[in-house]
Amino acid sequence: MVAMIGALAVGVMIGYAGLLPGFVLARIDTLISLTLGLLLFAVGVELGLDRQVMKSLLTLRGKILFLPVGVALGSMAAASIVGLALGQTWNEGAAVGAGFGWYSLSGIMIANLHSTELGTLSFLANVMREVLAILILPWVHRFWGDFAAVAPAGATAMDVCLPLIVELAGEEIGLIAFTSGLVLTFMVPILVPLLL
Repeated sequence: MVAMIGALAVGVMIGYAGLLPGFVLARIDTLISLTLGLLLFAVGVELGLDRQVMKSLLTLRGKILFLPVGVALGSMAAASIVGLALGQTWNEGAAVGAGFGWYSLSGIMIANLHSTELGTLSFLANVMREVLAILILPWVHRFWGDFAAVAPAGATAMDVCLPLIVELAGEEIGLIAFTSGLVLTFMVPILVPLLL
């Protein structure tokens, strides 16, 4: 965990100082996608090797949907309250929360459907959700347990936060986290337009 926070801090400092050459910066999205793909491949292989994890997941059946639905409702309710405190309507706040950490899609969708200002707020809020999730997951897991460790990640439980969730809570929860993130990812393009 210390290594992950350290890597993030070093990356922020290098980015802020402008130390990367232009040709690297021009391909940073590709580099992120390739690295994330390799990371997810490694986690997938690890999960696939453990047959017991797959059997455990199958016994959960429909109950597995309670987690992403709870995360969705909690995220939108909290974002509605914060939105109202910031002078927005409840549905504008809920739409920002309905990004579930998928900042690249939700920010653009909200900018196109509503306004650039709300789209920018959505982008920043969902980026912060992902960063904060990485930072607080160890404490959430320690104090509230395995299933609670999936919630802060939102949609990123299926990609960016998945390796950390697997490291903290184990492979079975990792599979549940992937499923939760996948369900939340499918919800974003449905809920954001509905709320706006």
